[in-house]
Amino acid sequence: MIDCNDTAPSAFRLLRTLALAACLGLSLLPPARAQAPAPTPGATAANPVPMPGFWDPRRRPERPDLSRVTLIRFLTENDFPPFNYAGPDGNPAGFNVDLARMICEELRIACTIQMRRFDTLIDSLGDNRGDAVMASISVTPETRRRVDFSDPYYRTPARFVARRDVAIDDVRPEQLEGKKVAAVAGTAHEAYLKALFPEAELRAYPTDAAAREALRRGEVDLLFGDGIALAFWLNGTDSGGCCAFRGGPFLESRFFGEGVGIAVRRGNDPLRQAFNWALFRLWEKGRFSDLWLRYFPISPF
Repeated sequence: MIDCNDTAPSAFRLLRTLALAACLGLSLLPPARAQAPAPTPGATAANPVPMPGFWDPRRRPERPDLSRVTLIRFLTENDFPPFNYAGPDGNPAGFNVDLARMICEELRIACTIQMRRFDTLIDSLGDNRGDAVMASISVTPETRRRVDFSDPYYRTPARFVARRDVAIDDVRPEQLEGKKVAAVAGTAHEAYLKALFPEAELRAYPTDAAAREALRRGEVDLLFGDGIALAFWLNGTDSGGCCAFRGGPFLESRFFGEGVGIAVRRGNDPLRQAFNWALFRLWEKGRFSDLWLRYFPISPF
C-alpha cells in the first residue's frame, strides 16, 4: 500500500506491449450505426495527437460535501500494464494509479492504493476493504448490478489499421467493397464488420498476432481491432513502422461497451459524484490530457 502523494517516477518505458481483446456473443450484438463520432474535435496545430474527452463542458458537475471523508482507499489490479502494474520498487504504478493520485489531489483528500488480483476487486469492495476500485473495470449491465460507477473516463475504441502504402484515408462501408479486412475470430470486431461492412472480404484469424502479421505482410488490406492494443503495436518495434490508423474511431457501445469508470459500493453517491467532479476538473485543466499523452504517444483515438 502506498500514499497517493508519492511522486515516484513511472516505469512505463519498461512495459511490454499491451494486448487487449473485446469478446461479445453474437446474440448480444444488435445492429448499430456504422461509425460513432470521435469524442473530441481531435488534433489541432498545437496538439497533433487526437485526445479523448468524455465530458460535456455544458454539463458541469457540482462538488459534493465530503467534509466527513478523511481518506479514500483505492483498490487496483496488480498486472494490467500500462493501466495497473507493480513498479520497480513494488509500488502500484500505471495510468489508473496516476489518475487516482490526481483525483485525490483535486479533492484534497488523502488516499491509499492497494493492489489485488482483478477477480477479487469487486468482492473486496463489497467487504469494505476499500472505498473505490480503479482498475479498468468495464461498465456493463452485469457490473452495474454489483457496483455503481463514476462517469466513464476512457473507452476502448475500435480502429482500422492499414499499411502505409495502401491509399485509404476515410473508411466507409462502400469504400471497402472487395477489400480484404482482417479481424480476430469470435470478437466484437468481427461481428461489427459482418453487420456494418458486409461488402468487405472478411478474413478471420485466431489471434491478434496472426491478424497483425497478415497485415504486415500485405496479405490483407486492413486490420480492424482494439484501438488501444493497436496503438501500442504501431508504436512498438514489432510493427516495423509498416502501418497507421485509418478512419474512426468506432465507439458503438452495443459492440464495444459503455466505457470504463471508477467503481464504488452501491448507493455511495457522494463518493461517486466527487469522482465525477474531480475527473471533469482534471479534464478542464488539461491535466487528464497531459497524463494520457504520457501513456499513449500514439493515441487510439
